[in-house]
Amino acid sequence: MNTETIVDGMREKAHPQLRPVRRIVTGENAQGKSIFISDGPTPNHTSDPGSPPAHVVWATGESAAPGTDPAPAGHAFGFHSKGGSLLRIVDFPPDASYDTSALARFLDDHGVRDPGNARHFWFHKTASLDYAIVLEGEIYALMDNGEALMRSGDVLIQRATNHSWSNRSSKPCRMAFVLLDLEPDGEA
Repeated sequence: MNTETIVDGMREKAHPQLRPVRRIVTGENAQGKSIFISDGPTPNHTSDPGSPPAHVVWATGESAAPGTDPAPAGHAFGFHSKGGSLLRIVDFPPDASYDTSALARFLDDHGVRDPGNARHFWFHKTASLDYAIVLEGEIYALMDNGEALMRSGDVLIQRATNHSWSNRSSKPCRMAFVLLDLEPDGEA
């Protein structure tokens, strides 16, 4: 059975809110030739109360786990990795399905929630440069002033600004995030 068949089978069995993400990792053999080290479902995933289902596919920097897999099952990650990068896939459910109190606790636990009178419950700010890519569905990117509807294939460069995500559709929106740590007062 090939990996595509295994991952497709996982999609059929998975909870609808936690769809698997296939992760293929390369490396080199003893002769210095490139090879595939692993090919299968991303082991690190979360579905914490209040937050959308997410997979951390890979990490570098202080948050990376020691050993050969920097993002193993059960390893906890913050919003970004100090001194490094984080690749995260997130499935944002429709706004109407959120427990906004639980999400506020989640954002507070990570120290990123907008403490002011934000116009949307997801407003937060991190010390990171984020490349946000819509893979499936649609979502609104909100700034303190203004918003933009993003659809499959659209990319947002989030430069350590206060921002929010609003899924006003009836279907989940799958996004990929590459989060790069910024030094204090670093330019994005």
